[in-house]
Amino acid sequence: MSSDAPRLKPVDLRFSVAPMMDWTDRHCRVFHRLLSRHARLYSEMVTTGAILHGDRERLLGFSAVEQPVALQLGGSDPDDLARAAKVGAEFGYVEINLNCGCPSDRVQNGRFGACLMREPALVADCVAAMREAVSLPVTVKCRIGVDEQEPDEALFRMAEAVVAAKVDALVVHARKAWLKGLSPKENRDIPPLDYGIVRRLKAVHPALPIAINGGIATVEEAQALLVASEEGPALDGVMIGRAAYQNPSILLDVDPVLFGEPAPHVDAFEVLEALIPYLDSLIATGHSPHALTRHVLGIFQSVPGARGFRRHLSTEAVKTGAGAEVLRDAMALVRRTPKIAA
Repeated sequence: MSSDAPRLKPVDLRFSVAPMMDWTDRHCRVFHRLLSRHARLYSEMVTTGAILHGDRERLLGFSAVEQPVALQLGGSDPDDLARAAKVGAEFGYVEINLNCGCPSDRVQNGRFGACLMREPALVADCVAAMREAVSLPVTVKCRIGVDEQEPDEALFRMAEAVVAAKVDALVVHARKAWLKGLSPKENRDIPPLDYGIVRRLKAVHPALPIAINGGIATVEEAQALLVASEEGPALDGVMIGRAAYQNPSILLDVDPVLFGEPAPHVDAFEVLEALIPYLDSLIATGHSPHALTRHVLGIFQSVPGARGFRRHLSTEAVKTGAGAEVLRDAMALVRRTPKIAA
């Protein structure tokens, strides 16, 4: 396949939930899809080695109800990435995304993730190889730089390289990553955010679809980044990570605010009721309810009864023989908790 072949579908970056290790698994994505029909969902990062040599169904399998869902790959060998991208396409993902932003020791030792910010030419080769291999959109998620790099140089060099390789879109986590001295958790908080540099990048590359990630806590904050400001032009999309996971009810605002359509369900209770058939199906195939309920713990954040909801699920869903009643009982605790008068 020629790298000039048309992509199957342009990437709609308007809103997405970030790929997050140990969090955005297939069960989490089923839950998130009940909160928004339009949000683009991402897999956890999966390494090329795992795909080429591991249990592909366990690593890549997903339900059609999750769509649109993108696959994020970790790797730096163009041939391996091309082969892994083909496997992802065969599984039905709608986009292949290359991780150039994760700062963990594991990815540094494997010469991928954020350390690829130092090798834009290699990233371009990886993009070109994947575009040659699949007709899906091929995208990159990166930082604004790492360690001693100057973001105005590092980010713009990366963008120039991947644009030359005909990348379909770029998602920028608007923080530097410190590969030495900070943990992955600290790398999500300590380096300062710089939304302005992402807008300046868009001004230089107006034809390149660019989404921004990092520190965005509400759909209203996301909406503000989709319009021009004194810092620069409107961005094409916003990606929210921890806030969407820790306070998932914010996703009920995505469709009405950003897409002009009603949310799939009116409130958190209705979402969880709609999730119970999926929970039943998991339990019937031998899974613990905890595989799903761990992802819903934050849905009643700041609501009276939320602490009891979390405590009940955390203690009861892990017990042998637990069934869907653990979720129903936890919801009942919230319903019974007196609400504070406005």
